[in-house]
Amino acid sequence: MKVLPPYLIFLGDAPDRLIAKTGAGIADWAPERCAGQLRLSAGAVDLGLPDMTIEAARAAGVKTLVVGTASPGGAMDDRWLDVFRAALEAGLDIAAGLHIRLNALGALRALADATGCKLTDLRDPPPGLPIGSGLPRPGHRVLTVGTDCAVGKKYTALALWRALRERGVEADFCATGQTGVLISGRGFAIDSVIGDFMSGAAEVLAPAAGADHWDVIEGQGSLFHPAYAGVSLGLLHGAQPEAVVLCHQAGRDKIAFFDGYPTPALETAIARNLEAARLTSPDCYCAGVSLNTAGLDAAAAEALIAETAARLGLPVIDPVRTGGGAIADRLLQGRGEA
Repeated sequence: MKVLPPYLIFLGDAPDRLIAKTGAGIADWAPERCAGQLRLSAGAVDLGLPDMTIEAARAAGVKTLVVGTASPGGAMDDRWLDVFRAALEAGLDIAAGLHIRLNALGALRALADATGCKLTDLRDPPPGLPIGSGLPRPGHRVLTVGTDCAVGKKYTALALWRALRERGVEADFCATGQTGVLISGRGFAIDSVIGDFMSGAAEVLAPAAGADHWDVIEGQGSLFHPAYAGVSLGLLHGAQPEAVVLCHQAGRDKIAFFDGYPTPALETAIARNLEAARLTSPDCYCAGVSLNTAGLDAAAAEALIAETAARLGLPVIDPVRTGGGAIADRLLQGRGEA
């Protein structure tokens, strides 16, 4: 799956970074791929990129309009079609991770064909994926898991990948969602894989590797999510991680958009994820906790990280404020006593 940069990130009317998490992730981790952003209203979230029209983007050499929103269910606003048509008429490709496929929209597909532009549906997995084998394979693998969706699993995986590489370790970031694919240039959206093949897809994403190689696998969903627990379980079984890292957003006490479903205690979340992972990776352990402290000031974030580390006896990071070094060091030291 190849999406040509530079990108124009389309944000529509997304009110915050949670809804615009695809665009935010690209802007944060691959800013060199981003030429600008296109918002439909002044009230839409600002990712700090230059605001551009389609015409300005074309003049700036933009290759692809990337849909940067990820609303619940992946729905597409009908008003976006005018923007998409204008992008194709200007010679831009379009890439999106919506559940509604761009290529399934007949009029848009016809216009893309007429203009010679490409429509890329990031949620389309590759054909021929196997079922999971459950067989052990060489190499090191760590998987990020969460108390909810959109708590920092991708950012944590990227921070760990960066920290391992900074330590001279051979490591790959294994993208399992649309944003990760746009950042890294490899992977696929595992939540679009048919359920029977999810664990096999994870085995394909993180195959057998050398004895010193690490695959850092981006987690999806949460075992505690009433809608998206299935993809989390498939990843846990197929990734066969020797370690998991639990991710949580500080202050989030309920599953986003699902009233009546509280987020679990960190201790409970660790225990349940390890229980599930140990079906195919019997010695799996928790290497640490990653806290998204974006809603706290620096002092409060530092205090919460220290308190959580003392309470759990594990390294605790914020992937943006502290980076992934403390957990990367724990991974390289091995299981220890935790």
